[in-house]
Amino acid sequence: MAGLTWLQAGPDLAADCLMRPRSSFRVVVVLAALGLAGGLFLSSCGRSSPSTGQAVRSTKNRISSPSVSSGDLATLSADNRTFAVDVYHALRATPGNLIFSPESISLALAMTYGGAAGTTATQMAVAMHFTLPPERLHPAFDALDLALTSRGIGGDTGAFNLRLANSLWAQDGFMLLPEYLDLLAENYGAGVHLVDFIGATEAARTSINQWVSTETAARIPALLAPGVLDITTRLVLTNAVYFKADWVTPFRPNSSNGNFNTPGGAVSVPMMQGPDDIFLWSGAGYRAASLPYVGGSASMVLIVPDAGTFDAFETALTADILDGILTTPSTTPGGLSMPRFKFKQDLPLKAVLSGLGMTDAFSPGTADLSGIDGLHDLYVSNVVHQALISVDEKGTEAAAATAVVIARQSAVLNFLSVDRPFLFLIRDDATSSILFLGRLVDPSL
Repeated sequence: MAGLTWLQAGPDLAADCLMRPRSSFRVVVVLAALGLAGGLFLSSCGRSSPSTGQAVRSTKNRISSPSVSSGDLATLSADNRTFAVDVYHALRATPGNLIFSPESISLALAMTYGGAAGTTATQMAVAMHFTLPPERLHPAFDALDLALTSRGIGGDTGAFNLRLANSLWAQDGFMLLPEYLDLLAENYGAGVHLVDFIGATEAARTSINQWVSTETAARIPALLAPGVLDITTRLVLTNAVYFKADWVTPFRPNSSNGNFNTPGGAVSVPMMQGPDDIFLWSGAGYRAASLPYVGGSASMVLIVPDAGTFDAFETALTADILDGILTTPSTTPGGLSMPRFKFKQDLPLKAVLSGLGMTDAFSPGTADLSGIDGLHDLYVSNVVHQALISVDEKGTEAAAATAVVIARQSAVLNFLSVDRPFLFLIRDDATSSILFLGRLVDPSL
C-alpha cells in the first residue's frame, strides 16, 4: 500500500507535525501503521532517513526510453511555444532588452503541475497551454528533456554544450506522497535535497543557489535573493539550463564599431561581420536569418522587422505567426552584420503567471497542491527566473534557471519571534512554584 513518505526526522519535525491539522495527523498515523507492511519504515511522525543536505530519491528510475508518440512530442513543443509567446507579451512592456528561457519555466512548472489538483491544476494547464492529459504530458516532457540533453553527447563538448537539470529542495521532516516522488524521478530525473527552511533559511538558500551555479557553469550564482525564502517555505522546485556553442562558421574577428538604431537614436557598438553562407529569408514586414551552431542540432534565428515597425510587429506577434516564420524555407545564402551583445535579467514571474490565469496556485487557502503531500495546506509563494546571454564572434553562451517556491499557509504555522523585551520565569511544574522570575530588556548588557 502506498503511504506517505517523510523526509528526515529532524529537530523541527515535531513542530512540523503539530502544525498539521489534527485530523491530518490521525490519517498519518493510520497510513504509517499500514505502510509498514509495504516496506515503508514510518512512524506517526517521521522515519529514519539521511541527514539534512542529503538527497532522497524515489525507488523508481528515470524512464530513459519513454513511450511517447511523435504527435505528443510535437504537441508539447507547440504548446510550449504558445506559452513562450504569452510570456513574451506579458514582459515586453518593460523597456529595454529581454531574455528568458521558456523551456526552463515550463519544466519547473510542469513538475509543480504534477502535484496540483482541482481548479488549481485546471488553471495551470490553461496558463501553460498544456493540452495533453497528465498521463501523456509528463512522459512527453521526459522525452523532450532527454532529446535536448542528448544533443551534446558524443560530440565536441568544447564546441557544443547543452545541459538541463531538475531538482527539488524540501524541508527536513516534510511529508511527500510517494506517487509524487515517483512522477518526478521517472519523468524529470529529479531527487529531493533535504534542507532546513525553518531553522536555517539562509543556509538553504545558499545550497539552492550553489546547485544552480554549478549547473549553469557559474553564470547564475544567485538565483534566489535574500527574502525569497522564509520559515513557511516547504518545497522549492528548480530547473537550470546551460547552453554554449560555437558558430559553424565564426564571424570575422576584430569587429569594428558601427551604428545600431535604438528607439532613442543611433549608438555606436561593435558590429560583427558574418560569413557569406548564412541562410536568409523574408516575409510580410520582416527579414530573417538562421545562424547554425556546431553539431547541426541548434541555431540562432534573427527576426528583424522592417525599419520603424518594431512596436507594431511585436504587438501583432502570435504563436502561429512565429511558427510561420520558423517554418519558412531558408535556402538563400547571404551575409549579415549584427551587434556583439551580452546581458542578463531577473524576472519575477508571479504577476505574469497570475495574469495568464494561474491565480489559485498563489492563493493560500485556495491552492490545491494535494498531489504533493496529500493535504491542502500548500501554495506557490513565488516563481523566480533568471537568464543571461552572451553573443560574440565565436558563438553563444546562455544560461537560465527557474525556482518555484512552495510554502505552507502561514495561518497553520504558529511562530513567535522574541525580538523585544520580555519576562521570563522558571517554575516547578508540579506545584507551579516560581523558582526564578525576571525580564530581559537588552541582551547585550
